[in-house]
Amino acid sequence: MAHLIVHGGRPLAGRIIPSANKNAVLPILCATLLTKRPLRIHGVPEITDVRKILELFRTLGSDVKIDYASGVLELHHRDTRFDPAIHRLPVEMRSSIMLVPPLLARFGVARIEDDVKGCTLGVREIDPHIEVLKSFGAEIERTQDSLVIRAPGRLRATRHWLDYASVTTTENFVLCAALAQGTSKLTNAASEPHVQEFCAFMTTLGARIAGAGTSQLTIEGVEELAGGEFRLTEDFHEVATFLALGAITGGSVTVKNSAPDQFPLIDRTFAKFGVTIVHEGGWSKTIVDGPLRVAEPFTRNVLQKVEAAPWPYLPVDLLPIFIALGVRADGSAMFWNKVYDGALGWTGELSKFGAHVFLSDPHRLITFGGKPLIPAEVESPYIIRVAIALLMLAASIDGRSVIHNATPIKRAHPRFVENLRALGAEVEWTGGE
Repeated sequence: MAHLIVHGGRPLAGRIIPSANKNAVLPILCATLLTKRPLRIHGVPEITDVRKILELFRTLGSDVKIDYASGVLELHHRDTRFDPAIHRLPVEMRSSIMLVPPLLARFGVARIEDDVKGCTLGVREIDPHIEVLKSFGAEIERTQDSLVIRAPGRLRATRHWLDYASVTTTENFVLCAALAQGTSKLTNAASEPHVQEFCAFMTTLGARIAGAGTSQLTIEGVEELAGGEFRLTEDFHEVATFLALGAITGGSVTVKNSAPDQFPLIDRTFAKFGVTIVHEGGWSKTIVDGPLRVAEPFTRNVLQKVEAAPWPYLPVDLLPIFIALGVRADGSAMFWNKVYDGALGWTGELSKFGAHVFLSDPHRLITFGGKPLIPAEVESPYIIRVAIALLMLAASIDGRSVIHNATPIKRAHPRFVENLRALGAEVEWTGGE
């Protein structure tokens, strides 16, 4: 694990061009296996999970050319081969599950290890994916250490209603349905911006998808998909993260943002802590007038509240950065994670900075902000945005702090430290990977 050393207390200011959304890039890369035609994708970030998937493609015999400096990826899966007795999908990332439908479509078989995992965000079951695969006619065999999935022929169209609006399960449904025989319908589909971007990519290849951005998707299966060219957009998580870094340090950061229509609720959440977000000319910036302060609710005798749940709620992935703002802001606020069990367990580390927080239950936390804070050495769990939230606090406090086990940041944000330095931060990596 690598660690971050932060010398805080400096207002951060400047301009940042964020990278593409990991949660859009990874399913899009998985989807490329559905076509034997050449592809060119612009804006591919140099992050750990991208490297792992591209290395897998090379192992399978695909033609892979990537220039991380320009972000241009050229892919051709013409000569790709897969043998479940030999090839293993990456186990260190949750997105490996989205390689299963393309492998079924190409080779009629896929294998995934039992211990596939991503960030440590509570229990993340595989059952919804198995239900989707079975619904399309796939057969599941459990071996001693893996699952082998087989499709005796072309997948058959289906209708399915998800238990909850899961992003990866929605994407897996689309991956199965794109080449399935007939028209498939999904109810309670996820609608996050990265799901919409993934559907846009699939449409570029010739998939017939109706309802992207809503809770109901209709996909008419086609015989084959084409190649093409696609440009990834900026990650709204990274946009919000750098805006928050500007706000918590008393500076002002301007971030390229070509999709401000995704931000009204995010903007209102920033406003709960005294931060104004302005969108103008394809850029977004923070404006803070004085110290951060929790806005008083109009209804008396209730706490200011931030609720995070599947889109179009405030994204759960952004909750930690607002918790960091809540610790800094004068006043009290309640934060409610409506998705993951135990995802707030990390907040005990905040007390090392001198923060006063109270974990009400596995889903709700109250911050009593505005207390004097001190630099500290803290331990991050394997959760991307938590490592960033701890760094945010460290950057706002005079003195030297250390964020241990900050490696997850590299899974989502290329050149993160370099971007921070460009904004005036004194921060560096130390230790191994």
